[in-house]
Amino acid sequence: MSTYAIGDLHGCYGEWMALLDTLGFNPEQDTLWLVGDLVNRGPDSLSCLREAERLGSRVRCVLGNHDFHLLVAARGGGKVKKNASLEAVLNAPDRERLLDWLQGQPLAVREGSRLMTHAGLLPQWDLAQVTSLSDEVQAALVSETSGRFLNQLYGNHPARWDNALDGMDRLRCIVNVLTRMRFINAEGCLDFEANQGLETAPAGFAPWFQFPRDDDPQLLFGHWAALGGETPGARVRVDALDTGCAWGGKLTALDLETGARTSVPSHKLQGSPR
Repeated sequence: MSTYAIGDLHGCYGEWMALLDTLGFNPEQDTLWLVGDLVNRGPDSLSCLREAERLGSRVRCVLGNHDFHLLVAARGGGKVKKNASLEAVLNAPDRERLLDWLQGQPLAVREGSRLMTHAGLLPQWDLAQVTSLSDEVQAALVSETSGRFLNQLYGNHPARWDNALDGMDRLRCIVNVLTRMRFINAEGCLDFEANQGLETAPAGFAPWFQFPRDDDPQLLFGHWAALGGETPGARVRVDALDTGCAWGGKLTALDLETGARTSVPSHKLQGSPR
């Protein structure tokens, strides 16, 4: 029995299947942790969603910002930019089942001291807190007012977490931290502009993983393809899993028992990761 954490799929279904073949993945015994952004950018978001949903309990998945983009377009009154991969999902005969499955996924998966989120973890949050905050968002996603929640989700305010936040400001801040965060300052304020490598950090900001923590979890995240799977200067145990498959890089899996990494190359030409 093996457990593999896999970086952002972004609709790269062919590479995902090639990676599972390389791993010798056995759906009767093995488990996949998917770090979010199953859809968008790549050519076959529909097949990625169908396969993840089909695997059932063999998959543990968190939502990424591109997954939210699909949900906002489908159920929150938003618009999707012209994208054949997402349009295939929206026009699929099984779209409602797939969207229900996606909408039911959490923002954080925890197993002991190991935590998976799409973008990372604020240094001010401990593991119990982030699990509770993920539950708050998941409750809103599956509520009767989920459409209103999705309709009001987008925005950069508030950019800094405060335990006293409530209502939509609180939920939006949780989603932004767990699905969009890259650079923060010492007070935990998020920057929403810089999305390339570490050299693009705004003045006074640094990658979230370069700030110290009071605990010592193992943090699994994706979202930041420009890192190329590297986390220089990390002050925590952290594994960056987005290696830019949708941009012409590679798709990477981490064996959570052995720590071994396995990658397969992208099927497309090199692009500009972000």
